[in-house]
Amino acid sequence: MPGSIYMPMFYLQAYHLDVKAAKKAILEGFRRTDESLLQESTKGGWQDGAAAVCVWVLGSKVFVANIGDAKAILARSSPTDGSNNTTDGSTPIKAIVLTREHKAIYPQERARIQKAGGSVSSNGRLQARLEVSRAFGDRQFKKVGVIATPDVHSFDLTERDHFVILGCDGLWGVFGPSDAVDFVQKLLKEELSVKAVSRRLVREAVRERQCKDNCSAVVIAFRKKQ
Repeated sequence: MPGSIYMPMFYLQAYHLDVKAAKKAILEGFRRTDESLLQESTKGGWQDGAAAVCVWVLGSKVFVANIGDAKAILARSSPTDGSNNTTDGSTPIKAIVLTREHKAIYPQERARIQKAGGSVSSNGRLQARLEVSRAFGDRQFKKVGVIATPDVHSFDLTERDHFVILGCDGLWGVFGPSDAVDFVQKLLKEELSVKAVSRRLVREAVRERQCKDNCSAVVIAFRKKQ
């Protein structure tokens, strides 16, 4: 489902942040979430799994964590020296991919799977079935290499950063990163709410671009410091 958030920039500048401790807490949160889902799936007799992408904004530090094929894309403007301005005088915005996909076909992921006793088929699927190599749940694949350990990284939020788009693989199957950033930026310039922008993004993916997969999106827009 679509969602949206407005975040004020630098609202906790005086807040002391232990980056190492924050990353450790994120890793532990993913571990506990997976453990809980595995327990629930065992009780309920289901075997579903889910990719995930999460963003935390703590002061001026942004943390990103993901498993599977969900992505986070940052919209960041170019340095304001005037040389790259568009015809209307605005600074161009570029899309920066903040996440790394985890798929069984990738060498590092394949090696871990094979070490755990699993196999990757010629079409890049774990046990000839699962495309992703990291996920919550998917208990039948946990013994053959699927893990829920996320990639976690952080960066400092600046005045050049405008918004982040979080989306599952269905969204990114019909939207490229730059395409999505341009789409969202255009709607924000029209002064639509971030909630409306998120809904329009999903609607465009499903109705106009014929997305046939799960499709969800969250837009996090950063308010500039006054």
